[in-house]
Amino acid sequence: MLTTSHLAGSPNWLDLASPDVAASAAFYGEVFGWTSEPGGPDPDGLRLLRLHGRTAAAVRPLAAHDTGPAWTVYFSTPDVDATIAAAREVGGTVRAGPAAGPGGSLTAALTDPAGADFALWQPGDLLGLDVVSEPNALCWVELYTTDGEAAGAFYRALFSWALHPAPMAEVEYSVLAPFGGGVEDGFGGLFELPGEEQAPEAGPEWHPYVAVTDCDGALNAAVKQGAATLVPPMDLPDVGRMAMFADPVGAVCAVITPQEPGGR
Repeated sequence: MLTTSHLAGSPNWLDLASPDVAASAAFYGEVFGWTSEPGGPDPDGLRLLRLHGRTAAAVRPLAAHDTGPAWTVYFSTPDVDATIAAAREVGGTVRAGPAAGPGGSLTAALTDPAGADFALWQPGDLLGLDVVSEPNALCWVELYTTDGEAAGAFYRALFSWALHPAPMAEVEYSVLAPFGGGVEDGFGGLFELPGEEQAPEAGPEWHPYVAVTDCDGALNAAVKQGAATLVPPMDLPDVGRMAMFADPVGAVCAVITPQEPGGR
């Protein structure tokens, strides 16, 4: 499961690139109860989204390297330059960076060979998010890809992840864990899109799951604030109840009421 230990290779930061930072912060405040505060000296720049005083995510203006409004998952690395070099060797693209990030971090924006955007974070004074795996906080990340085997090989080359096959019905799915970790250490999943879903609107992407106490209620709150339902509430055996929406700027977010608190 996700923790704030932020082991190398695990997700340690999450931000939303938005054309309207204030509106996006207000939207997620209504859905998850997050408060917003400046993340730097620019009043129109990065804003931290806080849950009971702890950073749960961030929202920032769209940058030149962004392909559109979207949530970006950052993965911790002790050496951003070495991880960039490894990504280039196995077909990844560097869209931006390394660049200075919050709390003395170094960040870089990349795209994997199938077209899914993600980012790197070399910790400084700030290791990453202050709260995860609690209600209204990030609890899981998921990769939709068109080639699960190739995606697994790419990310193993970068982060030495352990991939544990966990097929659901007829869907190819793998649980992702830090190096040497078991399923119980999983922080995310890799889902291979079926052939008929390989349209651009269902193309390769990383998206977050936020834990909630009431999946249906969270989705209803999001829709009331202008979101569009992508996946209506559904029960996943031995996992929980989940739903997915596109927020008012088009960024994809999933919510889940875990079967067990803090787990997926």
